[in-house]
Amino acid sequence: MMMKRAVLLWAVLILTLFLAACSTGNGDENNNNNGNNNTAGNNSGENDSGKETDPLSIEDYVPIKEDTRYVYEGSGNEYASYDTYIDYTSDGKFQQRVNNGGTVMAKVFEIKDGKLISKYSRGEAYYRENLLNKTDEKEDVLLKEPLEKGTTWTLSDSNTSTITNLDVDISTPSGDYKALEVTTKGEEGQTIDYYAQNVGLVKTVFVTEGTEITSTLSKIEENVSLMQNVLFYYPNIDDGKYYYQNKELQFHTNDMTKKVLENAYKESLPAEYNIGKVFSAQTKINSLYLNQDGNVYIDLNSDFVTNMNAGAGYEQMILQSIANTFGSYYNAAKVYLTIDNGLYESGHIMMRKGEFLTVHVQNAVEMK
Repeated sequence: MMMKRAVLLWAVLILTLFLAACSTGNGDENNNNNGNNNTAGNNSGENDSGKETDPLSIEDYVPIKEDTRYVYEGSGNEYASYDTYIDYTSDGKFQQRVNNGGTVMAKVFEIKDGKLISKYSRGEAYYRENLLNKTDEKEDVLLKEPLEKGTTWTLSDSNTSTITNLDVDISTPSGDYKALEVTTKGEEGQTIDYYAQNVGLVKTVFVTEGTEITSTLSKIEENVSLMQNVLFYYPNIDDGKYYYQNKELQFHTNDMTKKVLENAYKESLPAEYNIGKVFSAQTKINSLYLNQDGNVYIDLNSDFVTNMNAGAGYEQMILQSIANTFGSYYNAAKVYLTIDNGLYESGHIMMRKGEFLTVHVQNAVEMK
């Protein structure tokens, strides 16, 4: 029984990530998301004037919509409900944030050569980072042209996917659709995905050993941003303590994380705390990322040092505040700080090659 339960939960998690692959896109702003107006119909043929029409493409079924959240309601498993949001998109690639209530996944997909391809995935991706150029060793085709009944392909795990219908009636809380049906069969069970034109994935049904799990599109939220709470740390030289402020930041599709964080770190602080800024108005974040070694790397411009005007003790507290802020955002313990791609050096502190700052947030005081 325990083995069966474990296999089921594993399969559901894989399904949840698979579901998210095609749920958002960048379509015509005038497209109506009311399901009653979305039909699949024949993928080629004649229009009302008798002229031949071009066959439908994957882009018709996987529009890449920016600043749009898709919300799916699930049944049969607690992780069958989830929502998706596109963090980044460029040149046919898009990076999707998939939140199922238990974890957040970053998934990268590409539409190329008549295929929708799953390129990369990263778990526990609670931060924002552009991963569009990342690839996994194994890539999977999730949808393939021609979009005709009988089109079949094999996945990296030897499961087989087939377009089994072109015009299925699907009812969801978000509307009624005519949908393309893709059936994937494997040892763990069978998955059926339904895609509607100009919308994307509208429903998935996963069946294994008599258990049915569904995820159904419940609503589409347009012109919305991703909201994140970020802790920013500041030093108080008078009492030797670190203070932090919990700021709610908004990110739109393709926003640069480093720029949003930089601007937030320059904002004014509550006057009653008598705490100075960590970043001056001229300070710029040249680069910021979480490396494969699990450490954060941040490069600032030279104005950060020249505008600091701090003694040795206060300067050390400023550097510690930077480590606490950016290390906490990426959930990392070590932060490597450089200035214009060179070693950090000021009148008081010189950092050696390979030297890093360690996150230390214990006993920090929250500013209300």
